[in-house]
This record gives sequence, C-alpha cells and structure tokens, in this order.
Amino acid sequence: MAEYTALAVTAVVAIVALELAVLRTGLFRRPAYWVTIGICAAFMVPVNGWLTKLSAPIVWYSPAMRTGWRFPLDIPVEDFAFGFALLTLVLLSWWRAGIQGSTEDRP
Repeated sequence: MAEYTALAVTAVVAIVALELAVLRTGLFRRPAYWVTIGICAAFMVPVNGWLTKLSAPIVWYSPAMRTGWRFPLDIPVEDFAFGFALLTLVLLSWWRAGIQGSTEDRP
C-alpha cells in the first residue's frame, strides 16, 4: 500500500477508535456532525479539485505514495480521508474542551 494512502487510512481508523473507545461523545450519532462534514466537503471539492487538477496541478503528489484513485475533479481519494480525520479530531477536541454548542446538541 502506498505511504500516503496508509497514513490516510491509519488517521481515519485512529480517530474513529478514539471516539468509540475513549472519548465516547456520541458525535457520530449527531445529525449536526454529518451536516458539518457535508458542508466542509462542499467547499473542499472545488478548492481541492482546483489545487490537484491533473491539467495544471498546484499541489503534486508522488504517484508512488498513493493509490492513484481520483474522484471528483481529480482529487486524490486520500485527501477525503485526511479531511474527515482532521475535521473529526477538531470537533472531538472542542467537545472534550467543553465547547459543545446548544443544550439540544448534548446527549
């Protein structure tokens, strides 16, 4: 497995394990979390697509370090995994720090 791909998969597994085994905030059961993921993806796709487009890339990835799978707009699929892991880690950290939002969002 390519190094970048392995790191992306490891990041997702580590964050999901952290939530399910340690923090247990219930974040994955909250509709607001999935809406947040969707909103971030809606902005990520055009920006990342522009940065990684094959016709004139601004960000270039070594082919030996990733799978080569791209979707949509030439975005390496590993970028979605890292985006998910980073966004989820931030939200879990905010929750753990006591920045939980309204009382309706609390378990």
